[in-house]
Amino acid sequence: MNIIKLDAIPSTNDFLKEKLSKQFVENFTVAVAENQTDGRGQMGAKWENESGKNLTFSVLVKDLLLEIHSIFNLNVTVAVSIAEALNTFQIPNLSIKWPNDILAENKKIGGILIENSIKSNGEIFSIIGIGLNVNQKEFEGLPQAGSLFTVVEKEFDKEEVLKVILEKLKQNIASLQSGNQSHFWILYDQFLFKKGVPMPFEDANGFRFMGIIQKVNEVGKLEILLEDDSIRQFDIKEVQMLY
Repeated sequence: MNIIKLDAIPSTNDFLKEKLSKQFVENFTVAVAENQTDGRGQMGAKWENESGKNLTFSVLVKDLLLEIHSIFNLNVTVAVSIAEALNTFQIPNLSIKWPNDILAENKKIGGILIENSIKSNGEIFSIIGIGLNVNQKEFEGLPQAGSLFTVVEKEFDKEEVLKVILEKLKQNIASLQSGNQSHFWILYDQFLFKKGVPMPFEDANGFRFMGIIQKVNEVGKLEILLEDDSIRQFDIKEVQMLY
């Protein structure tokens, strides 16, 4: 595994994309930044982090033979891998908030952004960007944010946390490649935040409604049971959970 350590950089995802466009890059190359100045979340949302306190890194995955309609399998596997890795550090009440937020004690401690490039021959290159709040203590203006430190009130060795996540990620992606995607969907469903619990939601038009999360379907859409007993599917950014 080739690990590239960087000081300050706008985006580890962009770093790997640029490197990939210019030269051969080994599969499972990892770029780790002490300070990521322009990190992104889903749909372009900005990822804020305190320099030197957290983990911001990206992983290049090549030759993962996924069909385009089943590409959410990778999202599921990555989210489950992080949750499983953090379980080894006894982080309590871990959950995955659809689509790719990692929570502990109902606080967002991490996020995932996967960017895929599909070549003319059908090959898919995936760059997995991961941000994990590790030792940051304050989150001014972000009441739903937290870190490993704020959850268990102790500091962690960032290198050890990174090592465990990468080992679990590599192991699980190999399992996914061998066709074991159903295993990760089962675990994702078990980790799914607020599944089966009546919750208020708001759609993209600002309409608020009550609903119950049923599952995430195979293409990554959230299925919510509405008060009229109908089930509606929502894509990313089409609905927000109010909690």
